[in-house]
Formats: sequence, structure tokens, C-alpha cells
Amino acid sequence: MVTKLQRRTASRRKLQFLPTLSNTKSVKRSSIVLNVLLQCHKLKVKLEEIHREYQNLMTIRNQYFTLLKHIQVSKEVKVEKVGEEFVVKVSCNKGRDKLISILEAFEELGLNVVRARVNCSHFFAMEAIAVAQDQKTTDINDVTQAILMAIEKQGGDHIKDFCQVSKC
Repeated sequence: MVTKLQRRTASRRKLQFLPTLSNTKSVKRSSIVLNVLLQCHKLKVKLEEIHREYQNLMTIRNQYFTLLKHIQVSKEVKVEKVGEEFVVKVSCNKGRDKLISILEAFEELGLNVVRARVNCSHFFAMEAIAVAQDQKTTDINDVTQAILMAIEKQGGDHIKDFCQVSKC
């Protein structure tokens, strides 16, 4: 059996660490224990506050992403002719294979893309510079209509694919 003296020494050894953890200068055992309990309670409150803040931030993040999903970007196609080059700017909702449809429209018109910049993080946006393969004159309206048809054709194919999968 453990004697009272052995229990006291074991208890004192354990309590020797508490003043350093609780930053207390007190030597009384009851005061040290109270300071440690108070510090544990403060840490628990801080942890709960951090957890609430994290939950609030996650809620705001989820709302932000939900709003981004529901943003409807109107179809916008701008075509300018600068010398022999066509400067094309396109913005619309994000969807499958928009870039491919637009590039196919350029190919049908006989235009070579010299430079392009594409962004499709939250919506589809593209700026391109295209030059005619041969020196035939292509009208700005023809390019605009071809791109608009390519965007709408691509959107229709997406709906058709969806209907085939869900058996509309």
C-alpha cells in the first residue's frame, strides 16, 4: 500500500509544474489549482470563439460560391477590325466546350487565331486576335453572328446531351 507520505510527495511533484504553466507566483496549492482552472476556462472560451468565427467564415464562403453559381452573364460578343486583324472579345456563361465551338467557327470563316486569352473560372471569357487565311474580305457582322451561333449551338448540344442522359 501507498503511504500518506508517498501520496503527498507524488502530489507535490505534480503541482511543481502547475505554477510554470499558469504563470502564477503563488505557492499555495489551492491558489495554483484555481489559476490553472481559470486559465483552462479562458482557453476553452477562446477555442469556442475561434470555432464560431471559423463557422461564420465557412458560411460566408459557401454563400459566395452559391452566388457565383447563379450569376448569369449575358452573351456578349464584340468584334473590331484593326487593319487585317479581327479583335474578338467574348463573354458568356460557363459551359462545356465553348472554346472548341468558337474555334470551329473561326475555322469555318477561314480565320487563323494569332493570339488568344481565355478565362473560364466563373464564366467564360475570351479575347482573341484572328487573321484571315486568304485575303478575302470577311465582314465584322459575319464573325459576330458565327460566334453567337457557335455559343448557342454549343448550349443546345449541352441540353440535348442532358436529355439523352436523363431520358427527357
